[in-house]
Amino acid sequence: MEYIEVSIEITPFKEEYAEIVTAEIEDLGFESYLTEEPYLKAYIPREQFSEPKLRTVLGLIPETEFKVRHTLSMIQEQNWNALWESSFEPVVIDGRCTIKASFHKGLPRTKYTIVIDPKMAFGTGHHQTTSLIIKSMMQHEKEIKGKQVLDMGCGTGILSILAAKMKAAVPVHAIDIDPVAVNSARENARRNRTGDRITTLCGDASLIQAGKYDLIIANINRNIILEDLSTYSRGLRPEGRLITSGFYVEDCAMIEAEAARQGLTRTGGDSLDRWATVTFVKTSNPDTH
Repeated sequence: MEYIEVSIEITPFKEEYAEIVTAEIEDLGFESYLTEEPYLKAYIPREQFSEPKLRTVLGLIPETEFKVRHTLSMIQEQNWNALWESSFEPVVIDGRCTIKASFHKGLPRTKYTIVIDPKMAFGTGHHQTTSLIIKSMMQHEKEIKGKQVLDMGCGTGILSILAAKMKAAVPVHAIDIDPVAVNSARENARRNRTGDRITTLCGDASLIQAGKYDLIIANINRNIILEDLSTYSRGLRPEGRLITSGFYVEDCAMIEAEAARQGLTRTGGDSLDRWATVTFVKTSNPDTH
């Protein structure tokens, strides 16, 4: 399969501007992203790409803070691994969890090691939100053991793999709306010898079973989290926890307000480079007023 590489030059370049552009174009079918200052590089199968749609979306971005322009190039699928090998560095979080590719050798041992060979799917552990959630999971490690866990928007499966390694109840459920991500998560689960402990499904929050989970992890984005908080709440058992991320610090207030309406109480949070994570516990039934 051939892919289109869209290189979007951002002037002036800031990571937060790259995230804004990513959020604007994510509904166009892009399957993965790389940031190489001053470019955001986005990848999409050639047959799914529409340059007129891309031009329209990019044209709607206000040029008050930054400007964008794009160029296109083709990339063969067989070159994808070489591209990642040149740009994918191992990640060590709090000295306890290492995320690496299979070609990384000789790294210091940590309590948890997750091997990810990313293809055309999001989630290598480099993003601030992934690091924030992993830190939160490690803080609640004793509470995860033996508990039913759902990884909503699983991407390459890093968080569900970590939950399985933390001895969560079998099976850990992983859901993603992107079939490429689902296949990648399944492959990575097998690669980490957790394939028999994780069930990966393709779909959206409608797949969440009511009253099923002790912990739901949702690393998606602000709008989807706001839309699906009621479903997350219904999916939790009493005193169950919800760890959310994929949004900025300034978005926390509206997420916490909606969570409160759904019977969820904030118990903690953290931030990194303006990205936030907030943890909730289910303390009551949703507000029906």
